[in-house]
Amino acid sequence: MSEKNLSKQTLKKRKEYSQEEIDANKYVYNHFDSNFVRQINNSILSIIADVYFRPVFIGFDEMPERNNPDRPVILASNHSGMSFPWDAMIFGCGIQKQFDYDESKTFRAIIAPGLSGIPAMHPFYMKGAWKVSGGVDATFLNFETMMHYPEGHLLIYPEGVPGIGKGFNNKYKLQRFATSFIRMSLKHKTDILPYATVNAEYTIPFVYSSDWVNRQFNKIGVPFMSLGIPTLALIFPFAFYMAFPANMHFIKGTRISPWKWTDKSYEDMTEEEINEIRDKVKSSMQEDLDNAVELYGKKPYNVKHLIKIMWKKRGCFPYNLPIFWPLLFHEFNRQWIKKEKYKSKEDIVIKTGWGTFIRLMILNPITVFYFIPILGWFFLLFYGNRKWKKLDELGKPFS
Repeated sequence: MSEKNLSKQTLKKRKEYSQEEIDANKYVYNHFDSNFVRQINNSILSIIADVYFRPVFIGFDEMPERNNPDRPVILASNHSGMSFPWDAMIFGCGIQKQFDYDESKTFRAIIAPGLSGIPAMHPFYMKGAWKVSGGVDATFLNFETMMHYPEGHLLIYPEGVPGIGKGFNNKYKLQRFATSFIRMSLKHKTDILPYATVNAEYTIPFVYSSDWVNRQFNKIGVPFMSLGIPTLALIFPFAFYMAFPANMHFIKGTRISPWKWTDKSYEDMTEEEINEIRDKVKSSMQEDLDNAVELYGKKPYNVKHLIKIMWKKRGCFPYNLPIFWPLLFHEFNRQWIKKEKYKSKEDIVIKTGWGTFIRLMILNPITVFYFIPILGWFFLLFYGNRKWKKLDELGKPFS
Protein backbone atom coordinates (compact mmCIF):
# COMPACT_ATOMS: atom_id res chain seq x y z
CA MET A 1 0.00 0.00 0.00
CA SER A 2 1.38 3.43 -0.91
CA GLU A 3 2.24 5.98 1.78
CA LYS A 4 -0.44 8.29 0.36
CA ASN A 5 -3.14 5.64 0.66
CA LEU A 6 -1.89 4.64 4.10
CA SER A 7 -2.28 8.20 5.35
CA LYS A 8 -5.93 8.16 4.30
CA GLN A 9 -6.71 4.76 5.72
CA THR A 10 -9.09 5.05 8.66
CA LEU A 11 -8.20 3.50 11.96
CA LYS A 12 -11.22 1.19 11.77
CA LYS A 13 -9.07 -1.09 9.63
CA ARG A 14 -6.21 -1.18 12.14
CA LYS A 15 -5.62 -3.93 14.67
CA GLU A 16 -7.35 -3.43 17.99
CA TYR A 17 -6.67 -5.52 21.07
CA SER A 18 -9.56 -7.47 22.54
CA GLN A 19 -10.58 -7.05 26.15
CA GLU A 20 -9.36 -10.60 26.75
CA GLU A 21 -5.88 -9.70 25.48
CA ILE A 22 -5.83 -6.58 27.65
CA ASP A 23 -7.00 -8.47 30.74
CA ALA A 24 -4.36 -11.16 30.19
CA ASN A 25 -1.69 -8.45 29.98
CA LYS A 26 -2.60 -6.70 33.22
CA TYR A 27 0.28 -8.42 34.99
CA VAL A 28 2.33 -5.40 33.82
CA TYR A 29 0.63 -3.51 36.66
CA ASN A 30 2.40 -5.70 39.16
CA HIS A 31 6.09 -4.93 38.51
CA PHE A 32 5.95 -1.76 40.60
CA ASP A 33 7.27 -2.00 44.16
CA SER A 34 6.74 1.20 46.13
CA ASN A 35 9.05 -0.09 48.86
CA PHE A 36 11.90 -0.35 46.33
CA VAL A 37 11.43 3.30 45.35
CA ARG A 38 11.16 4.32 49.00
CA GLN A 39 14.39 2.48 49.84
CA ILE A 40 16.33 3.89 46.91
CA ASN A 41 15.11 7.39 47.74
CA ASN A 42 16.14 7.09 51.38
CA SER A 43 19.50 5.41 50.88
CA ILE A 44 20.80 6.80 47.56
CA LEU A 45 18.78 9.67 46.13
CA SER A 46 18.73 11.49 49.44
CA ILE A 47 22.40 12.01 48.61
CA ILE A 48 22.46 12.27 44.81
CA ALA A 49 19.22 14.16 44.24
CA ASP A 50 18.95 16.35 47.32
CA VAL A 51 22.63 17.32 47.47
CA TYR A 52 23.79 17.14 43.85
CA PHE A 53 20.89 17.77 41.43
CA ARG A 54 18.66 19.66 43.91
CA PRO A 55 15.42 19.18 41.93
CA VAL A 56 12.70 21.84 42.03
CA PHE A 57 9.07 20.88 41.29
CA ILE A 58 6.91 23.77 40.13
CA GLY A 59 3.15 23.34 39.91
CA PHE A 60 3.15 19.83 41.38
CA ASP A 61 1.70 20.61 44.79
CA GLU A 62 -1.22 18.46 43.67
CA MET A 63 -1.40 15.89 40.90
CA PRO A 64 -4.09 16.41 38.25
CA GLU A 65 -7.56 14.95 38.53
CA ARG A 66 -8.65 12.51 35.84
CA ASN A 67 -11.01 14.17 33.36
CA ASN A 68 -12.19 10.65 32.46
CA PRO A 69 -12.53 8.77 35.77
CA ASP A 70 -11.83 5.43 34.07
CA ARG A 71 -8.64 6.48 32.31
CA PRO A 72 -5.33 7.99 33.50
CA VAL A 73 -4.11 11.41 32.48
CA ILE A 74 -0.97 11.18 30.31
CA LEU A 75 2.01 13.21 31.55
CA ALA A 76 4.55 14.06 28.85
CA SER A 77 7.92 15.82 28.93
CA ASN A 78 11.03 16.63 26.94
CA HIS A 79 14.10 14.44 27.40
CA SER A 80 17.59 15.75 28.07
CA GLY A 81 20.21 15.09 25.44
CA MET A 82 23.30 12.89 25.52
CA SER A 83 23.03 11.73 29.11
CA PHE A 84 21.97 8.70 31.07
CA PRO A 85 18.25 9.39 31.84
CA TRP A 86 18.85 10.97 35.23
CA ASP A 87 16.10 13.48 34.46
CA ALA A 88 13.42 10.77 34.40
CA MET A 89 14.87 9.01 37.44
CA ILE A 90 15.06 12.18 39.54
CA PHE A 91 11.56 13.30 38.51
CA GLY A 92 9.94 9.91 39.05
CA CYS A 93 11.49 9.18 42.43
CA GLY A 94 10.94 12.76 43.57
CA ILE A 95 7.23 12.72 42.76
CA GLN A 96 6.82 9.32 44.41
CA LYS A 97 8.43 10.69 47.57
CA GLN A 98 6.42 13.92 47.49
CA PHE A 99 3.13 12.01 47.44
CA ASP A 100 4.28 9.35 49.89
CA TYR A 101 4.35 6.56 47.28
CA ASP A 102 0.55 6.68 46.88
CA GLU A 103 -0.17 5.06 43.49
CA SER A 104 -3.46 6.92 43.16
CA LYS A 105 -1.59 10.24 43.21
CA THR A 106 1.50 9.38 41.17
CA PHE A 107 2.12 7.65 37.83
CA ARG A 108 3.62 4.73 35.95
CA ALA A 109 6.13 5.44 33.20
CA ILE A 110 6.05 4.08 29.65
CA ILE A 111 9.71 3.39 28.84
CA ALA A 112 11.73 2.39 25.79
CA PRO A 113 12.25 -1.42 25.83
CA GLY A 114 15.97 -0.77 25.34
CA LEU A 115 16.14 0.65 28.84
CA SER A 116 14.64 -2.38 30.53
CA GLY A 117 16.22 -5.09 28.37
CA ILE A 118 19.88 -4.05 28.32
CA PRO A 119 22.05 -4.45 31.47
CA ALA A 120 24.19 -1.37 30.82
CA MET A 121 21.14 0.86 30.46
CA HIS A 122 20.06 0.15 34.03
CA PRO A 123 21.60 2.28 36.79
CA PHE A 124 24.93 0.53 37.36
CA TYR A 125 23.60 -2.83 36.14
CA MET A 126 20.86 -2.93 38.77
CA LYS A 127 18.59 -5.50 37.14
CA GLY A 128 14.94 -4.58 36.82
CA ALA A 129 15.36 -1.12 38.36
CA TRP A 130 13.17 0.58 35.76
CA LYS A 131 10.31 -1.90 36.01
CA VAL A 132 10.37 -2.23 39.79
CA SER A 133 10.28 1.58 39.90
CA GLY A 134 7.08 1.50 37.87
CA GLY A 135 8.28 1.45 34.27
CA VAL A 136 6.32 -0.43 31.60
CA ASP A 137 7.85 -1.36 28.23
CA ALA A 138 6.57 0.80 25.40
CA THR A 139 4.51 -1.59 23.28
CA PHE A 140 1.05 -0.84 21.91
CA LEU A 141 -0.46 -3.65 23.96
CA ASN A 142 1.21 -2.43 27.16
CA PHE A 143 0.13 1.15 26.50
CA GLU A 144 -3.43 0.04 25.81
CA THR A 145 -3.38 -2.08 28.96
CA MET A 146 -2.11 0.80 31.07
CA MET A 147 -4.95 2.97 29.81
CA HIS A 148 -7.13 0.70 31.97
CA TYR A 149 -4.88 1.25 34.99
CA PRO A 150 -7.18 1.84 37.97
CA GLU A 151 -4.77 3.88 40.11
CA GLY A 152 -2.79 6.97 39.08
CA HIS A 153 -1.55 8.41 35.80
CA LEU A 154 0.92 7.56 33.02
CA LEU A 155 4.19 9.26 32.07
CA ILE A 156 5.72 9.21 28.61
CA TYR A 157 8.71 10.86 26.96
CA PRO A 158 7.36 11.13 23.40
CA GLU A 159 10.79 11.87 21.91
CA GLY A 160 11.95 8.40 23.01
CA VAL A 161 15.63 7.43 22.94
CA PRO A 162 16.32 9.91 20.06
CA GLY A 163 15.38 12.62 22.55
CA ILE A 164 18.20 11.51 24.83
CA GLY A 165 20.66 11.24 21.95
CA LYS A 166 19.84 14.54 20.22
CA GLY A 167 23.06 16.39 21.07
CA PHE A 168 23.71 19.62 22.95
CA ASN A 169 23.24 21.68 19.80
CA ASN A 170 19.58 20.59 19.89
CA LYS A 171 19.02 21.25 23.60
CA TYR A 172 15.44 22.15 24.43
CA LYS A 173 14.40 21.42 20.83
CA LEU A 174 11.73 18.73 20.82
CA GLN A 175 12.52 15.91 18.43
CA ARG A 176 9.96 14.04 16.36
CA PHE A 177 7.15 12.74 18.56
CA ALA A 178 5.74 9.26 18.60
CA THR A 179 1.98 9.22 18.03
CA SER A 180 1.10 6.50 20.54
CA PHE A 181 0.19 8.89 23.34
CA ILE A 182 -1.86 11.01 20.94
CA ARG A 183 -3.78 7.91 19.86
CA MET A 184 -4.45 6.92 23.46
CA SER A 185 -5.64 10.42 24.33
CA LEU A 186 -8.01 10.48 21.35
CA LYS A 187 -9.29 6.97 21.75
CA HIS A 188 -9.92 7.16 25.49
CA LYS A 189 -10.79 10.86 25.67
CA THR A 190 -8.22 11.58 28.33
CA ASP A 191 -6.10 14.71 28.75
CA ILE A 192 -2.36 15.20 28.28
CA LEU A 193 -0.46 17.13 30.94
CA PRO A 194 2.92 18.32 29.63
CA TYR A 195 5.71 19.45 31.91
CA ALA A 196 9.05 21.01 31.03
CA THR A 197 12.36 19.57 32.21
CA VAL A 198 14.84 22.46 32.47
CA ASN A 199 18.59 22.45 33.16
CA ALA A 200 18.93 18.68 32.84
CA GLU A 201 20.44 19.36 29.40
CA TYR A 202 23.51 20.45 31.34
CA THR A 203 24.11 17.11 33.02
CA ILE A 204 26.43 16.45 30.07
CA PRO A 205 26.98 19.73 28.19
CA PHE A 206 28.71 20.39 24.88
CA VAL A 207 28.53 16.86 23.56
CA TYR A 208 27.14 15.76 20.25
CA SER A 209 25.86 12.77 18.33
CA SER A 210 26.97 10.82 15.26
CA ASP A 211 24.67 8.34 13.50
CA TRP A 212 27.63 6.16 12.45
CA VAL A 213 29.07 6.00 15.99
CA ASN A 214 25.63 5.30 17.42
CA ARG A 215 25.17 2.37 15.03
CA GLN A 216 28.41 0.80 16.25
CA PHE A 217 27.35 1.08 19.88
CA ASN A 218 23.91 -0.28 19.03
CA LYS A 219 25.66 -3.59 18.32
CA ILE A 220 26.61 -3.95 22.00
CA GLY A 221 23.24 -2.82 23.28
CA VAL A 222 23.98 0.88 23.85
CA PRO A 223 21.50 3.13 21.97
CA PHE A 224 23.87 6.09 21.51
CA MET A 225 27.28 7.40 22.47
CA SER A 226 28.15 10.98 23.35
CA LEU A 227 30.96 12.74 21.49
CA GLY A 228 32.92 15.68 22.83
CA ILE A 229 35.84 16.72 24.99
CA PRO A 230 34.00 16.16 28.30
CA THR A 231 33.17 12.60 27.26
CA LEU A 232 36.63 11.42 26.22
CA ALA A 233 36.71 9.90 29.71
CA LEU A 234 34.09 7.39 28.55
CA ILE A 235 36.95 4.96 28.16
CA PHE A 236 36.31 4.65 31.90
CA PRO A 237 32.98 2.88 32.45
CA PHE A 238 31.96 5.03 35.41
CA ALA A 239 31.79 8.01 33.05
CA PHE A 240 28.91 6.39 31.13
CA TYR A 241 26.74 7.36 34.10
CA MET A 242 28.54 10.66 34.64
CA ALA A 243 26.53 13.82 35.21
CA PHE A 244 27.36 17.41 36.13
CA PRO A 245 25.36 18.97 38.98
CA ALA A 246 22.54 20.47 36.93
CA ASN A 247 19.93 22.17 39.12
CA MET A 248 16.96 20.35 37.59
CA HIS A 249 13.59 22.12 37.40
CA PHE A 250 10.33 20.39 36.50
CA ILE A 251 7.60 22.84 35.52
CA LYS A 252 3.99 21.81 34.97
CA GLY A 253 2.70 23.05 31.63
CA THR A 254 -0.61 23.69 29.89
CA ARG A 255 -3.08 20.82 30.08
CA ILE A 256 -4.18 19.66 26.62
CA SER A 257 -7.35 17.90 25.46
CA PRO A 258 -6.57 16.66 21.90
CA TRP A 259 -9.80 14.67 21.80
CA LYS A 260 -11.67 17.99 21.78
CA TRP A 261 -9.86 19.14 18.63
CA THR A 262 -11.82 16.93 16.25
CA ASP A 263 -15.44 16.07 15.56
CA LYS A 264 -14.48 12.61 14.33
CA SER A 265 -14.39 9.48 16.39
CA TYR A 266 -10.94 8.01 16.89
CA GLU A 267 -11.76 5.03 14.63
CA ASP A 268 -12.68 7.33 11.72
CA MET A 269 -9.49 9.39 11.82
CA THR A 270 -6.73 8.98 9.25
CA GLU A 271 -3.00 8.77 9.91
CA GLU A 272 -2.64 12.24 8.42
CA GLU A 273 -5.14 13.67 10.88
CA ILE A 274 -3.42 11.93 13.79
CA ASN A 275 -0.11 13.42 12.70
CA GLU A 276 -1.61 16.91 12.47
CA ILE A 277 -2.82 16.67 16.05
CA ARG A 278 0.57 15.33 17.14
CA ASP A 279 2.28 18.34 15.59
CA LYS A 280 -0.15 20.68 17.32
CA VAL A 281 0.57 19.04 20.69
CA LYS A 282 4.31 19.26 20.03
CA SER A 283 4.00 22.96 19.19
CA SER A 284 2.14 23.65 22.43
CA MET A 285 4.73 21.73 24.45
CA GLN A 286 7.59 23.54 22.71
CA GLU A 287 6.04 26.88 23.64
CA ASP A 288 5.71 25.84 27.28
CA LEU A 289 9.30 24.56 27.25
CA ASP A 290 10.65 27.80 25.77
CA ASN A 291 8.86 29.83 28.44
CA ALA A 292 10.15 27.56 31.22
CA VAL A 293 13.74 27.82 29.95
CA GLU A 294 13.43 31.60 29.91
CA LEU A 295 12.27 31.64 33.53
CA TYR A 296 14.35 28.87 35.10
CA GLY A 297 17.23 28.11 32.74
CA LYS A 298 19.55 31.04 33.36
CA LYS A 299 21.57 29.30 36.11
CA PRO A 300 21.77 25.67 35.03
CA TYR A 301 24.21 24.79 37.83
CA ASN A 302 23.47 27.54 40.39
CA VAL A 303 26.97 27.06 41.77
CA LYS A 304 26.45 29.27 44.83
CA HIS A 305 23.52 27.13 45.96
CA LEU A 306 25.45 23.94 45.14
CA ILE A 307 28.38 24.94 47.37
CA LYS A 308 26.01 25.92 50.16
CA ILE A 309 24.10 22.64 50.14
CA MET A 310 27.26 20.56 49.70
CA TRP A 311 28.72 22.18 52.79
CA LYS A 312 25.48 21.77 54.74
CA LYS A 313 25.36 18.08 53.79
CA ARG A 314 29.12 17.50 54.05
CA GLY A 315 28.48 14.32 55.98
CA CYS A 316 27.49 12.73 52.63
CA PHE A 317 30.87 13.53 51.09
CA PRO A 318 32.37 12.03 48.95
CA TYR A 319 29.42 9.89 47.86
CA ASN A 320 27.57 12.87 46.44
CA LEU A 321 30.19 13.00 43.67
CA PRO A 322 29.56 10.89 40.51
CA ILE A 323 32.83 9.00 40.73
CA PHE A 324 31.57 7.35 43.93
CA TRP A 325 28.06 6.49 42.69
CA PRO A 326 29.02 2.95 41.56
CA LEU A 327 29.68 2.09 45.19
CA LEU A 328 26.29 3.43 46.31
CA PHE A 329 24.25 1.62 43.66
CA HIS A 330 26.06 -1.70 43.89
CA GLU A 331 25.84 -1.71 47.67
CA PHE A 332 22.13 -0.93 47.44
CA ASN A 333 21.67 -3.72 44.92
CA ARG A 334 23.59 -6.17 47.11
CA GLN A 335 21.45 -5.35 50.13
CA TRP A 336 18.21 -5.37 48.12
CA ILE A 337 18.85 -8.85 46.71
CA LYS A 338 19.71 -10.10 50.20
CA LYS A 339 16.59 -8.45 51.60
CA GLU A 340 14.37 -10.10 48.96
CA LYS A 341 16.03 -13.48 49.39
CA TYR A 342 15.50 -13.59 53.15
CA LYS A 343 12.21 -11.62 53.15
CA SER A 344 13.76 -9.09 55.49
CA LYS A 345 11.66 -6.14 56.61
CA GLU A 346 14.66 -4.05 57.65
CA ASP A 347 15.38 -0.84 55.76
CA ILE A 348 18.45 -0.61 53.59
CA VAL A 349 21.12 1.56 55.19
CA ILE A 350 24.31 2.58 53.40
CA LYS A 351 26.87 4.16 55.70
CA THR A 352 28.75 7.02 54.08
CA GLY A 353 31.97 8.82 54.89
CA TRP A 354 35.63 8.27 54.00
CA GLY A 355 35.95 5.45 56.50
CA THR A 356 33.44 3.32 54.58
CA PHE A 357 35.14 3.48 51.19
CA ILE A 358 37.37 0.40 51.58
CA ARG A 359 34.57 -1.63 53.16
CA LEU A 360 32.19 -0.91 50.26
CA MET A 361 34.90 -1.80 47.73
CA ILE A 362 35.49 -5.15 49.45
CA LEU A 363 31.75 -5.90 49.59
CA ASN A 364 31.35 -4.93 45.92
CA PRO A 365 34.61 -5.82 44.14
CA ILE A 366 33.01 -5.40 40.69
CA THR A 367 33.12 -1.63 41.24
CA VAL A 368 36.89 -1.68 40.63
CA PHE A 369 36.23 -2.27 36.93
CA TYR A 370 34.40 1.06 36.57
CA PHE A 371 37.81 2.71 36.84
CA ILE A 372 39.79 0.43 34.53
CA PRO A 373 40.01 1.98 31.05
CA ILE A 374 38.45 0.05 28.16
CA LEU A 375 39.10 -3.41 29.65
CA GLY A 376 36.72 -2.56 32.46
CA TRP A 377 33.83 -2.47 29.98
CA PHE A 378 34.39 -6.12 29.02
CA PHE A 379 34.33 -7.27 32.63
CA LEU A 380 31.20 -5.22 33.37
CA LEU A 381 29.33 -6.46 30.29
CA PHE A 382 30.18 -10.05 31.25
CA TYR A 383 29.16 -9.35 34.86
CA GLY A 384 25.86 -7.80 33.81
CA ASN A 385 24.80 -10.68 31.56
CA ARG A 386 25.91 -13.35 34.05
CA LYS A 387 24.26 -11.60 37.02
CA TRP A 388 20.96 -11.17 35.19
CA LYS A 389 20.89 -14.82 34.14
CA LYS A 390 21.52 -15.92 37.73
CA LEU A 391 18.71 -13.71 39.05
CA ASP A 392 16.33 -15.10 36.41
CA GLU A 393 17.17 -18.61 37.57
CA LEU A 394 16.36 -17.64 41.15
CA GLY A 395 12.93 -16.49 40.00
CA LYS A 396 13.20 -13.26 41.94
CA PRO A 397 11.02 -10.25 41.07
CA PHE A 398 13.71 -8.05 39.57
CA SER A 399 12.33 -7.79 36.04
